[in-house]
Amino acid sequence: MGQITATTERVIDAPVAAVRAALADYEQVRPQILTDRFSDYRVESGGHGAGTRAHWRLAATKNRSRDCLVDVVESVDGSLVERDANSSMVTTWLVEPVEAGRSRVRAITTWNGASGIGGFFERTFAPKGLARIYDDVLANLEQVVRD
Repeated sequence: MGQITATTERVIDAPVAAVRAALADYEQVRPQILTDRFSDYRVESGGHGAGTRAHWRLAATKNRSRDCLVDVVESVDGSLVERDANSSMVTTWLVEPVEAGRSRVRAITTWNGASGIGGFFERTFAPKGLARIYDDVLANLEQVVRD
């Protein structure tokens, strides 16, 4: 059983502060940017950045979904870190400046993978699938912060 990582990134034509504020808004913005792979979304406490607790179901495939109950903390570098209380999954949202008025947003998700043949397939296919899901979320984020 090893750690698995899925990463996706996108450069967005919006300043870092605007992108970070949008990502940290679990009440208004997050429901707008999540795709149909996410369901049963609700904020249980907080709603803006650190201290938020939110719930959703993530359909990784047609037959596999995760019930996520995440607690949000903010790291020293300003990243938002979502730790799932129901699994080992952790998603870190890192936003950094690229040039004036533009930001690079990176979503990095890690979790402890299964062992055996199931773990082999998980390590082989899950990172690409999850990266595609979060790439769609970042595309939606770009639309929100540019409007």
